[in-house]
Amino acid sequence: MYRIGVDLGGTNIAIGIVSEEGAIVAKKSVKTGASRPFAEIMKDMADCILALLADQKISLDEVSCIGIGTPGSVNNETGMLVYANNFKDCENIPMRELLQKYIDKPVYLGNDANVAALGEVISGAAKGVNNAIMITLGTGVGGGIVINGQIYEGQYAAGAELGHILLVKDGEQCSCGRKGCWEAYASATALIRQTKHAMIDNPNSIMNEMTSIENVSGRTPFDAMRKGDAVAKEVCDTYIEYIAAGMVDLMNIFRPEVFIIGGGICNEGDTLLVPIRKYVNAHIYGGDRNPEQKIAVAKLGNDAGIIGAAFIVK
Repeated sequence: MYRIGVDLGGTNIAIGIVSEEGAIVAKKSVKTGASRPFAEIMKDMADCILALLADQKISLDEVSCIGIGTPGSVNNETGMLVYANNFKDCENIPMRELLQKYIDKPVYLGNDANVAALGEVISGAAKGVNNAIMITLGTGVGGGIVINGQIYEGQYAAGAELGHILLVKDGEQCSCGRKGCWEAYASATALIRQTKHAMIDNPNSIMNEMTSIENVSGRTPFDAMRKGDAVAKEVCDTYIEYIAAGMVDLMNIFRPEVFIIGGGICNEGDTLLVPIRKYVNAHIYGGDRNPEQKIAVAKLGNDAGIIGAAFIVK
């Protein structure tokens, strides 16, 4: 038997046929067209699933279930997408009902960050463990928690918003409306903002020779630091401490077997991970009295959402 995993994004709908062992057999994608009525999006999702199965000569009888990872809050009991700001007029959408109009199979829903964490537990950086946390450092700070091999979502799958723990009271404005959220300090967006401020305040920094303010990226301070720029090093050191400080809070609450970090910033490798590990293990409750906390880089990339969605219900 196979499972279908769907990663519904604001740009693309990525669909995979997944084996019971957690391997993607084949995958296909279609543009989301997020500004359209949601019924049209769900029809395209169904058409893409059926086309992928036909391409692989796999019948619906060989499919046990369909799982959908979606932005926003879901109610898996009712099959409703409660709310997602990525889509137009998206409140109380009957996703299960809309998909089952075209495909008569059990359909399960989960938040996209949560199912990505589950995917890493099933087939990725945390394979073989029961308890893991994953964060993704991108435009924001996404996150997912897996406890005893199952996604922890909270009521209406609205929990595990890890980027919105408070790091600095009355600090930087966060897009959620609060001030001082971890996301406002540890996201790639925050790093870019911090880098721009440092460049403006320090016109002699190598960073100003490397790029313009308008073209700053998350790589800018790390590249400049490797060239010996002291200002860039301060930006990187401070940013890494912001990441690690939030991680310590989560570890003190959950103490996962593996803490997974995803997102493009992880391409920095040991430049990022070595100081994070040092900070975490120095500040975690109990310090070196406990075994060192395992911290790993996500392995599956975009496939994590497909695999995790397929196993929302095991």
